[in-house]
Amino acid sequence: MTTVAIADDQAMQRFGFRMLLESQDDLALVGEADNGSAAVRLCAELQPDVVLMDVRMPGLDGIEATRRIVASGGRTRVLILTTFDLDEYAHAGLRAGASGFLVKDARPEELLAGIRAVAGGDAVVAPALTRRLLDAYAHHLPLPDASPGPDPRLAALTGREREVLTAIGRGWTNGEIAQRLVVAESTVKTHVGRILAKIGARDRVQAVIFAYDTRLVRPE
Repeated sequence: MTTVAIADDQAMQRFGFRMLLESQDDLALVGEADNGSAAVRLCAELQPDVVLMDVRMPGLDGIEATRRIVASGGRTRVLILTTFDLDEYAHAGLRAGASGFLVKDARPEELLAGIRAVAGGDAVVAPALTRRLLDAYAHHLPLPDASPGPDPRLAALTGREREVLTAIGRGWTNGEIAQRLVVAESTVKTHVGRILAKIGARDRVQAVIFAYDTRLVRPE
């Protein structure tokens, strides 16, 4: 059973999500919040597997709520919900540690699949769409604080792992990486798992952001 919480300031939106979740045997709604502060408290107390996080909420917004939930080190993974599929707030949410994002008008089956994917440790955003989002806003958002030298996490990667990380940042799927590098797809999956562990990324979306932040991949 996957436990889910909802954070949205619109009562009708929460109602719709609630009805959808209650129709599924493997998903259980454990709590609701109408603002970011309440969402942080709810996740700290109930530790849901996934929280559906609206971005624009009164008081503490969804971005800062996401940052605090992720920073707490709890089990909860955040699925950002946005109004537009190219929303600068979605990018900020991913930087804050969200495991992915969906648009609010996604089909019910897409939202359910997204919840299950996030709960299983996967990224919700398709690699190509992730790249499109990052490319669109990379020049408009503040860059990470400058460091005196290369990120030390890069030094922990082998040459092949760096190749795979660069390919992830370019939006390639595991199958495409396997084909380009002439290796088995299972080998690519092994590399991806090791890369995530070494760079401290929770999922593929965070790996893409890391590749951009360290300039392994640059916006086109």
